[in-house]
Amino acid sequence: MSLADVNVISALSDAEIADIEAEVSHLPNRQAAAIDALKIVQGYRGWVSDESLCGIASILEMSTEELDGIATFYNLIYRKPVGEKVILFCDSVSCWISGCDSVKQTLSDTLGVDYGETTKDNRYTLLPVPCLGACDRAPVMMVGDDLVTHLDDNKINELFSAGKTGDQS
Repeated sequence: MSLADVNVISALSDAEIADIEAEVSHLPNRQAAAIDALKIVQGYRGWVSDESLCGIASILEMSTEELDGIATFYNLIYRKPVGEKVILFCDSVSCWISGCDSVKQTLSDTLGVDYGETTKDNRYTLLPVPCLGACDRAPVMMVGDDLVTHLDDNKINELFSAGKTGDQS
């Protein structure tokens, strides 16, 4: 390992490195741990910075370009900072037929954000997803780890009232 590798890896904490190495130990080669390593760092930091990506790539003995290709392919690996909770709003055909466009507009108006944006209080980031697998309960969204089904304007207002989002405007 060169001095440059040590500097790149130092972008990661000892705990992150230990967790990545634990994953690597179960796999046939270091590169097979790419997704798990990205998830580990995101678990600690909430997202994967360029510096962290370089550190992971160095540990896994792969190029940063190859690892970034993996990271950007998966929509649940965040390559820029996100809010405390990510809202994954389903915009599939089933949700669209069930009126998700109106619900999404209410959600955007209530939180003051559009897709790809984070609320001013850093509590929520709104992202579109093509399907959450709950078409029989459409429209749906995930708020953090919680699936919210049968969305309508009233449910959005109940979930994200000014007091609950911390946004007093």
